[in-house]
Amino acid sequence: MADTPRIGIIMGSTSDWETMRHAADILTQLGVSHETKVVSAHRTPKRLYDYATSAAGRGLKVIIAGAGGAAHLPGMAASMTHLPVLGVPVESAALKGVDSLYSIVQMPGGVPVGTLAIGKAGAINAGLLAASILALGDTSLSERLQAWRAAQTDGVATDPV
Repeated sequence: MADTPRIGIIMGSTSDWETMRHAADILTQLGVSHETKVVSAHRTPKRLYDYATSAAGRGLKVIIAGAGGAAHLPGMAASMTHLPVLGVPVESAALKGVDSLYSIVQMPGGVPVGTLAIGKAGAINAGLLAASILALGDTSLSERLQAWRAAQTDGVATDPV
């Protein structure tokens, strides 16, 4: 994975890594180059601006943004780039991630953010969805993604015991 990152994974704080690492793990399994950064919409707005506005020029094709609480990171990133942004609501202590989900899913028309499930499942699916987007123009990645899904299917037991 020494080539230019194709997917950016950003999160509002280091504590979000416990959730967002699952997106990175899936991308690693699929052989998709990616980068991970802490980019807070509230505490590091210039870092967010620099990241989002330079993303396409640096070769990124999709941004996965995980955020908890007010969860402004995905929407703010989407407002500053034409790249697809996938939002992952990170589970919060106060409202178990429902607050994050509502914040991310309520983007105004014209600033789309693809919103995934709360927590680990959302991060995994964000990685898979980002890979699927890239696979539209990458036959090798498409084959790896299909093989990953086939292995998942093969791993499901037919009998409950």
